[in-house]
Amino acid sequence: MKKITLTLLILAIMLTLTACLPGDGSYSSENPAGFLSGIWHGWLAPLSMLLGLIRGGYRIYEVNNTGLAYDFAFYIAIIGGFGSFSLFRRRKKDK
Repeated sequence: MKKITLTLLILAIMLTLTACLPGDGSYSSENPAGFLSGIWHGWLAPLSMLLGLIRGGYRIYEVNNTGLAYDFAFYIAIIGGFGSFSLFRRRKKDK
């Protein structure tokens, strides 16, 4: 029962976070996405890809961005975010 509750809680949090995905129209050339948005979009890249496949209109990468700062942050979040999944894996004990 705890696993089901935890799974539902994680799904609810993920759906709440989709309010600020790339390509949702919240950024423009006058208000481009910056460094912190790059980190956020990098962390949410798998979710935005999934929503883009299902609903369309969402992108993994924000086109209206500040350039190098956004690109660097996005790249660091992609590499760091996906690499940190290995911290949660259980290791087999050698017998």
